[in-house]
Amino acid sequence: MQSILVVMVVALAGGVAVGLQGPLTSLMSQRLGTLESIFIVHLGGTLLAGLLLLAVGGGNLGAWRTVPWYALAAGSLGLVILSAVSYTIPRIGVATSVTLIVAAQLITASFLDQFGFLETAVRPLDQSRLIGMLVLFVGTWLIVR
Repeated sequence: MQSILVVMVVALAGGVAVGLQGPLTSLMSQRLGTLESIFIVHLGGTLLAGLLLLAVGGGNLGAWRTVPWYALAAGSLGLVILSAVSYTIPRIGVATSVTLIVAAQLITASFLDQFGFLETAVRPLDQSRLIGMLVLFVGTWLIVR
């Protein structure tokens, strides 16, 4: 099992990437248009992922047929995320946009954890998790108001 520190660093790096991707996508969206910026972002991601797959000899890509059909919607959800980011950042700012997106993500994640949907580990909403969510929602309210 990996050290919790490694897991936390990877999660924090992902958070930094999300924090930077939003404003960068919004900047492109303002100059080019929303669909154009989303296309460029996904094209860049496709090219980088393709190069990495080539470097590792294709990995396990051939097993894509074993993935449940609904899991293939993840790419489409990326379009929704980038559209939301591109639309909201110029109107309400980066911090407010990211805060609202993270609050919605927290609600969704808690629901998935509670019931183990989408083959996630079941993590019931106990008192400490509910208190943590309450603190995050208070923080969200303070940032959004």
